[in-house]
Amino acid sequence: MTLTLKLRYKSNVNQQMRIGEFAKLAGVTPRTVRYYESLGLLSPNEREGAGFRYYTDVELARLQKINALKELGLSLEEIASVAPLYFEDLTMLQGKRKIVEILKSHLQETEDKLAGLEQFRAELQANIDRIEQWIESQTKN
Repeated sequence: MTLTLKLRYKSNVNQQMRIGEFAKLAGVTPRTVRYYESLGLLSPNEREGAGFRYYTDVELARLQKINALKELGLSLEEIASVAPLYFEDLTMLQGKRKIVEILKSHLQETEDKLAGLEQFRAELQANIDRIEQWIESQTKN
């Protein structure tokens, strides 16, 4: 007995999308797509003579990765530093290592800010206590 499975995968690789459709599929606005292009994070697969931008699944995957990296807390500048590593290394190890490095830096910055806030909180409480003691001493007299 032989079982044969036919799998179909619908891809837009051969079907090029204009910027509006592309942006809609990615969950962003055309303005965002243009902005990412201006930063060098994204580029259309092809431009037609009339200036229309065309995109494929390759650019869609790249934009989805950019959005995922933003959700991790990376800035667009940080994403720009990671993107070449992520999209040129098929193992994605270099990109993931760089992301971990960036996230560790964010964590350290957060811990430093928390320590500063704790210090500020302690100073505020000390000032409140001092002023309340002064008020209490004035009302006893």
